[in-house]
Amino acid sequence: MTKFLLAVHVLAAIVAIGPVAVAASMFPPAARRAIEAPDDVRAAETLQLLYRICRVYAVVGVAVPVFGFATASNMHVLGSAWLITSIALTALAAVVLAALVLPRQSALVEGTTKGTAEDGASGGVAGGTAGGVAGGAKAVTRQATAQLAMFTGVFNLLWAAVTVLMIVRPGSTTGA
Repeated sequence: MTKFLLAVHVLAAIVAIGPVAVAASMFPPAARRAIEAPDDVRAAETLQLLYRICRVYAVVGVAVPVFGFATASNMHVLGSAWLITSIALTALAAVVLAALVLPRQSALVEGTTKGTAEDGASGGVAGGTAGGVAGGAKAVTRQATAQLAMFTGVFNLLWAAVTVLMIVRPGSTTGA
């Protein structure tokens, strides 16, 4: 049973977290392209697709810790320091995604799909400020995409650390 749970846990991580990590990383440059070309329908559609991938696979990603806990319970390692650290890092990654990445993606999607004709400063929505910023809306939006890229990088680094801990497992008897 442990091998089955571990296999499902690993597959869930690959299938769910992989697309979020990739789509979230692709989002900031796609947002910049959509902002630079507000009339480009394809750029806006790409942005919407990447955001949808992130949202949907973030929900599917809940299966990763669920099967992780089941696997750890079967292996009797729930009290191991490496696992507790992995759980903490996973929780932190979930918070970064839910509180910092997805809301900023949503704001940028909203800002690019509304168009600039309506509000004249679509970047004001994305940047979290109301227009009037020195350098104009594009400067605010560029800052928003850079900040989003940073949060996405933090999310991906947290998952990389969890992956390393899952493979190395300090104190493991597997010889790894």
